[in-house]
Amino acid sequence: MVECVIRDWQGGEVGTTSLELKTAKPENAAHIVHRALVRQMNNARQGTLSSKTRAEVRGGGRKPWRQKGTGRARAGSNRSPLWKGGGVTFGPKPRDFSVKMNRKERRLALRTALLGRAEDMVVVQEFSEQLPRPKTRELVSALGRWGVSSDQKVLLIVTERDEMVQLSARNLCNVKLISATNLNVYDLLATDRLVVTATALEKIQEVYGD
Repeated sequence: MVECVIRDWQGGEVGTTSLELKTAKPENAAHIVHRALVRQMNNARQGTLSSKTRAEVRGGGRKPWRQKGTGRARAGSNRSPLWKGGGVTFGPKPRDFSVKMNRKERRLALRTALLGRAEDMVVVQEFSEQLPRPKTRELVSALGRWGVSSDQKVLLIVTERDEMVQLSARNLCNVKLISATNLNVYDLLATDRLVVTATALEKIQEVYGD
């Protein structure tokens, strides 16, 4: 179980909350999180890269010159991989990179990765009412009051995507907005700080808690 301090819009402490999730054993934690990360990155690959073999390249039907008597090397096609404009030997072909992983393992890896970033987590009150209109400057100021520096990559986790919050955060290249039900291992690991609203933390406990 992790105890977290809740901060308001001004950065002051207004209470505490806790997050209790079942995680992998310490000796297996790194392995299962790594498997989940590799799975996610592999499944994101399109696998559409394709090159043509000598059989697929246009042309090359006629033998360039006779077999003997010219003093040149034997050649049966001008679309050989040895020739300019020829086919590719062992080139890439469309393939499926997807990796399978059990649902229980995926959820366990996600919970393990989340609690592994507990020291970098900042829990704040719901702040959508503080942004009646899109204002990136106010969101940046709030992040500073919450202890997040401007050069840190931030994963902002909310219960549901609010339009004003999304419009305020979209111009920040180091801030990514995500809902509590769409958590993934890659985003949790590829960030410096996690900023989670208190309601989103409750949603995480509800969805991922066993």
